[in-house]
Amino acid sequence: MIVTDEKQDENIDEAVSAEEPPQYGVGPFSIREVALIGTWIVAFVVSFFPIYGPFESAPSVWTSGIDWVLTIGVPTVAVFLIALRRLSPQGIRRVGSLGIDQFASVAFSVAAVLWLSILWNSFVQLAFGRGFLASWVVWVEFFLMLAGVVLTVFAPLIAPFAQDFRARPEVVAHRNARPVRRVSPRPAYVRPEPEPEADYTPYAAADAAPAAPAAPPAAPDAPSAPFADDDAAAPTAGDDFATTVIPLDEQSVPPVAEPAQIEPEQARESFEHVENPSSTVEPAAATTSQHQAFWALVPEDRDIVDEIGIPVFRIGPSAWALVIEDRGEVFVVRHEDGRIGYLHDVSGVTRG
Repeated sequence: MIVTDEKQDENIDEAVSAEEPPQYGVGPFSIREVALIGTWIVAFVVSFFPIYGPFESAPSVWTSGIDWVLTIGVPTVAVFLIALRRLSPQGIRRVGSLGIDQFASVAFSVAAVLWLSILWNSFVQLAFGRGFLASWVVWVEFFLMLAGVVLTVFAPLIAPFAQDFRARPEVVAHRNARPVRRVSPRPAYVRPEPEPEADYTPYAAADAAPAAPAAPPAAPDAPSAPFADDDAAAPTAGDDFATTVIPLDEQSVPPVAEPAQIEPEQARESFEHVENPSSTVEPAAATTSQHQAFWALVPEDRDIVDEIGIPVFRIGPSAWALVIEDRGEVFVVRHEDGRIGYLHDVSGVTRG
């Protein structure tokens, strides 16, 4: 069974009437609303009379600029909304984040202050000997708007009008009228420690490779072989340079290994070090792999911050991000427009 809004309002009124005594007024309006409407009618009629001087040709509030907007225009809108709320319960119920009664309180308070401002300026002119400019209209409007403040702002404290605010049904408040959230302090940014500088040139492994071979320095020891006895100079089976030892009477040829026998081995070892850097030059190879750019995909939206922790842009799971440097716990990410920032939360990142 579908229950309409009118039936729901009737059920709410019946529940309220069971707890509180009935509220009587004039027709559909309460006593407070009738008094407020009557106050506005008098203020609206008086606003057409001149507000400066005793002359009938002086301008009224409607013809002196836009002062009428806040002095009489906004209170008129507030009274209209109060009447519309009774005549059409499903009509306008709030103005922005303010309820109709709250809006009426603000409207009459602002109007009373503006009428008081006109009176204050007239007293200032009188102090300088220029005469009191405000007419009787300003006095009447000020006290009428002050009565409107009493009927809106202080009405819940006055016994005859407080009944209009009791036992009202509870409704969900507007988003802007709800209690504010607690503001959490921003976490302190921990600056990452700089890593030691290293040689990032791609030729670091090739330059370090020639230091590995230890066999060629044994060649200068060959000239000492002719001075040894035949039994003492017996070469071992694993000596690669035994064939270079010659008798003393044949010293016309220097006892050194030919360059063709050494250079291929050195070249092969250098090539192996370049092809497999992890064999001897591990730090240079590890640094090169850290600076290789790759694509990364984060599981949720994460902030990319600058060096002091201020967010620069965000990356999410809907698009791949370009990582130009991997620092272990921090990724250096570059945006499409050229901006560069740091990703400190690298957990769950998918590399592409």
